[in-house]
Amino acid sequence: MPEPAPAPDDTGLAFGQRLKIQRTRRGMTRDVLAGLVGKSGSWVKAVETGRLQTPKLSLLLRLAEALRMRDLAQLTGDQSMPTSLFTGPGHARLPAVRSALNAMPALTSRSASPVAHLRARLDRAWATRHSSPHHREVLGQLLPALIEDSQLAAHQTDSRAERRAAQAVLAEVYALSQFFIAYQPAQDLLWRVTERGMVAAQDSGDLHAIGVAAWLMAQAHRDSGDWDAADAVTSQTLELLDRHADGTTTPVAAIRGALLFEGGYTAARRGEIGAAWGRWDAANSVAERLPAMYYHPVTSFSRAIMGAHAVTIAVELRAGGESVRQADRAVSLAIPSRPRRARHEIEQARAYYLDAQPDVALSVLEVANEAAPETIRYNGYARRIVLEELDERDGRRQRRASELADKMGLLTG
Repeated sequence: MPEPAPAPDDTGLAFGQRLKIQRTRRGMTRDVLAGLVGKSGSWVKAVETGRLQTPKLSLLLRLAEALRMRDLAQLTGDQSMPTSLFTGPGHARLPAVRSALNAMPALTSRSASPVAHLRARLDRAWATRHSSPHHREVLGQLLPALIEDSQLAAHQTDSRAERRAAQAVLAEVYALSQFFIAYQPAQDLLWRVTERGMVAAQDSGDLHAIGVAAWLMAQAHRDSGDWDAADAVTSQTLELLDRHADGTTTPVAAIRGALLFEGGYTAARRGEIGAAWGRWDAANSVAERLPAMYYHPVTSFSRAIMGAHAVTIAVELRAGGESVRQADRAVSLAIPSRPRRARHEIEQARAYYLDAQPDVALSVLEVANEAAPETIRYNGYARRIVLEELDERDGRRQRRASELADKMGLLTG
């Protein structure tokens, strides 16, 4: 009988063995992983077989990013250095949001708010999120009551039409919740709202609600390393929209464009250059047909966002020169949402860092921190760049990174 495969948390494993387990779990070849970290396939093999020792911190961080690992201790086995990469700190309002999501609407006797009233509150919550630099704090204040009231409305509605409308609002409330929960130490909660959002959206029968839920589910699968599942969700939802969206409204058209880009994003993660840019082109064609100033409140899909999306595609393909060209062309001020603008600036910083321009990358991260501190604090890519620069021998760059790390809360946990 064959021996069971070792688990990555086995304390007796060498670094190379852990690396091989994590790589194969994600279905990556040595060449693919090597390309993501700027090395050769033979280098990865040498590390995995123990001919090369554990890399320095900068390469450890790149490997963890490429493998979408939440903690360096999973890769090194050293529990004394639990550096969280893609998980930021738990927000002070996370327990209240968790409590609201765990509430039982059937156990209360109060009457639900009208669905139209909930929709108005939800629209205001999206607008407030986009305008606030401290968007997680804002959402943390608004979400508990909005979650409980929306769950109650979906539970109490009598007519089929009212129930479908309530479920559509509830699905979008779960979507808003995902923006708050993402990159916090609450993966169980993230998957719970992802799946609840899809169930509520399907119950509503609303194409826009289904598209939004699928867009977020595809991201959750991709960020967990399950690219096949992300592709399946994206392609199936696009088929549904294309089959039933005759006379498509602008929001449904926008969610279709957002899903097309998500397919390109996943293709870029795979290293599929033609497919990645082909999907971007298809999404851009959708964007060009939208009203000039239109901005989708959930996905940010719009004409303004396509430059930012191009930067992301180039960065994920590890194309340094192309990343910088796209970063120089994309104007962040055209994006009306503060958190999404900061996210774009982080992607620009990734481009400059990939192109060996660390000073420019740090400058852009400083701008992102001014735009939305709660975006950069929770963003794994920003954290990786700053942590890597803290290990830099150039004292000036190290001091600059240290100041930014302090602002991001990396030095205080």
